[in-house]
Amino acid sequence: MSIDVAAHLGAVARVVEDRVHEGQKMRVVIASRAYDTTVDDLWDAVTDKARLVRWFAEVDGDLKPGGRFQVKNNASGTVLSCVPQKSVSVTWEFGGAVSWVNLAFEPTKDGGALLTLEHICPLNPHWEKFGPGAVGVGWELGLLGLGMHIRSGEARDKFDEHAWGVSEEGKSFVSATGAGWIAADIAGGEDATAATKRGQLTIAFYRGEASDPT
Repeated sequence: MSIDVAAHLGAVARVVEDRVHEGQKMRVVIASRAYDTTVDDLWDAVTDKARLVRWFAEVDGDLKPGGRFQVKNNASGTVLSCVPQKSVSVTWEFGGAVSWVNLAFEPTKDGGALLTLEHICPLNPHWEKFGPGAVGVGWELGLLGLGMHIRSGEARDKFDEHAWGVSEEGKSFVSATGAGWIAADIAGGEDATAATKRGQLTIAFYRGEASDPT
C-alpha cells in the first residue's frame, strides 16, 4: 500500500493555543487537514462504526448525544454534542484523566472537505512533561489512516499504525510530526528549550525508544 507521507505532512496545519474551558486555563492542540472527498463522505467515515474500524479503531457504544463510547484499547468518553455534517464534541477519558475532543467539518472552496480536530488538554503533569505532541502525533497517525481510507477504501488490517510507526518510514513520520508540534508549541507561546525537550521525549516514545508518556 502506498503511503504518501510527504503529502500528509504538508497538508496538516498545527496550532497550539490557550483556552479557558470549564473555568480552567487549558491548552488546545488543533490539527486540520483537507480531504479530497465530500463533507457527507468525511462525516460518514468519522462517525460510522463500520468505517471507523477500517482506519481508526473498533469503537463500541452509543454514538449520539449523551451516549457512552469505548475505543478498543484506548479512551472512553461521552458524546456531548453532535450536529450532523457539522460537528461532534466528546469527552476523552484515558488513564484516569479527562480531556475534550471537538471535530468540525466544512467544505473547501475546491469541493473537498476540511476536518478540524481540537484536543483540549488540562495543564497537568502529563502535559508539562510531554506537551502537545503526546496527543498531536497520535492524532496525525489517525489522520494519515483516514486519508488512506478515503483514497482507497482499503481495510484497516492492511495498515497497522503501531507496527508501521516503528518502521524506518514510520519513525521518520513520527520525527517530522513531532517536530511540527514542537514548532507549534513554541509559536503558541511556550519557551523554546522546554518545548523542544518535551517534544523530543514524545518523539522517542512514538518511535519505540522510550516508555509510554501516559
